[in-house]
Amino acid sequence: MSMTEKAVMDFTTKTKNYRIEEHPQTKRMYHVVLEKEALDAFYDKVKNISVQELEYVPYMRFIVSNALLEVTDENFAKTLRAILHDRETGGYTIGLNEDHADTDKYVIFSTAITHLVGEPNFDAMTGKYYARFTVQHTDNSDSYLRQAYRLFTMHTDGTFVDEPTDWLLMMKMQEENAVGGESRLLHLDDWEELDYYYNHPFAKKEITYKAPASKNVSQEVKRKTFYHINDKPCICFIDQFAYPTSIEEAQYLRDMSSSIEGDKHVVELKLPVGDLVMLNNTFWMHGRAAFEKNEELNRELLRQRGRFTE
Repeated sequence: MSMTEKAVMDFTTKTKNYRIEEHPQTKRMYHVVLEKEALDAFYDKVKNISVQELEYVPYMRFIVSNALLEVTDENFAKTLRAILHDRETGGYTIGLNEDHADTDKYVIFSTAITHLVGEPNFDAMTGKYYARFTVQHTDNSDSYLRQAYRLFTMHTDGTFVDEPTDWLLMMKMQEENAVGGESRLLHLDDWEELDYYYNHPFAKKEITYKAPASKNVSQEVKRKTFYHINDKPCICFIDQFAYPTSIEEAQYLRDMSSSIEGDKHVVELKLPVGDLVMLNNTFWMHGRAAFEKNEELNRELLRQRGRFTE
């Protein structure tokens, strides 16, 4: 069922230092704007904290998060958490202005945002609490993540690790000579064929997930495609790493993926450099459109994903 009216909970607000608006591309999300003075004050507070210190000293991640609270207010953090938890929305974008166009500042800012809502999981691909990776003209990897010229099919994160992955943050760090490559998003409740796949006999069957070598995760996990939180259906799926045990299971997963990709409610999100999108990973699916070919293509993304905390 598509949401044709504004969410019951209205999180729009405006203060001296920030404002929260309905997202211009979809009523399912919000766009958060921090005023220049607030951003300047935040970076002044964290000017002596390096990215290396955030990597080596975990509690410093909460220190930069608190610095962001000090230039906004307690309601800022409460609202961001509420948006992510709210089934009708579950996502927002937020960005930095050109005065702070620096990739180290992007890491610090994204860390401040994530630690207002939870704790990031260890990202085995990079050995840190976050990952930075590039998409370029050539690619020698073993997954679709860095393959620029094909559709990166929609999925949820954390399918092949044995820990909760409640939320996902993606931030655009750099981009040159890029046409296409939009983030493709679909809220589970907007998917027109949800009922069919949710009620299918294979919907609650455990599927084995295995990661390729580049992910640095050797374990195998078994996941049900659909599960519940607060009596609402949630989904766990990525086509690349699922290992069904029969032709029928494979057909179910293939047809489900095709249905998701072809749904008319898919949002192709425009995300400028320095902006991030944060989503509830249990009921938002995400992927990426193909880029147009260009030998000089270069995009760098930052990823954090993790669990909610009280």
